[in-house]
Amino acid sequence: MTAPPLRIVFFGTPEFAVPSLDAVIQSRHELVALVSQPDRPKGRGQQVQVTPTKAAAASHGIPVLQPSKIRDEAFLQQIRDVGPDLGIVVAFGRLLPDALLAIPRLGMINVHASILPRYRGAAPIQRAVLAGDGETGVTIMRVITEMDAGPTFAIATVPIPADATSADMAVTLAHLGARLLLPVVEDLAAGRAVETPQDDALATHAAKISKAESAIDWSEPAAMVHNKVRGLQPWPLASTRLAGERLVLRRTSPVPVPADPDLTPGPGTPGRILRAQGDELIVACGAGTALRVLDIQPEGRRAMTAREFMAGRGVTEGARFEP
Repeated sequence: MTAPPLRIVFFGTPEFAVPSLDAVIQSRHELVALVSQPDRPKGRGQQVQVTPTKAAAASHGIPVLQPSKIRDEAFLQQIRDVGPDLGIVVAFGRLLPDALLAIPRLGMINVHASILPRYRGAAPIQRAVLAGDGETGVTIMRVITEMDAGPTFAIATVPIPADATSADMAVTLAHLGARLLLPVVEDLAAGRAVETPQDDALATHAAKISKAESAIDWSEPAAMVHNKVRGLQPWPLASTRLAGERLVLRRTSPVPVPADPDLTPGPGTPGRILRAQGDELIVACGAGTALRVLDIQPEGRRAMTAREFMAGRGVTEGARFEP
């Protein structure tokens, strides 16, 4: 016999949470409220923008709560009043207090974008790409007081393509998480969910991304610079300077060092432009490696191909990118 449908309260804010939110909305269960962070001004015009989850929930007539303080008794009472059986958390952006975790009858579960216990924390997708990992995944786990340390219900993995950015992987993992979520919800409703404790000894921390990480260190090997270009998209983006101008690298590829007798015995100073011809903008990196710049964006302008960039600036071989 099918278990009765659950009353669910969903905690989530950014675009990453929308596929899971949509999955719950389209399921047999009742979404009694969405909790999102408050709408905030964004962009150059600082216009207040509705959060992606709020827009999705409102289009289905689902009540939306946007508390400024989630520990306030008034907000906790609002959650009690909707009588949730289960809470689902997907990239909400705040740690939930014990008083809130205790309200749903079946507790709360989280859709986390890593293969736990690896990359507990705020930036699991970016940290996996920055590290050059070959795979990542999604874990459905129970929310407990300690961040991302609860027992797991389900894990699914996917490869990280060599040129995939963090933004690319966020889209992939958002949809993977949505597919993984509902079977766990059904298991909880039926009382057959199995919880597997994490091995804390294997845990690693995915610290929040900082704008200070943006500057490229050309003394690192080309693979590491390439991973930084991929990993820091869509924010804060990997940047460098040429003749004092700040430039964002949008797309790159590690390549063999160009064969050139002038480069003997090695590729020269990291950051030095080794080739600036046609479509080829190749830069020396650490450990005798080289990186081809494919797409580049001058500050305040659109992204452009290496050919477009070089044509407008007269970039010459031997010039040097600086941090």
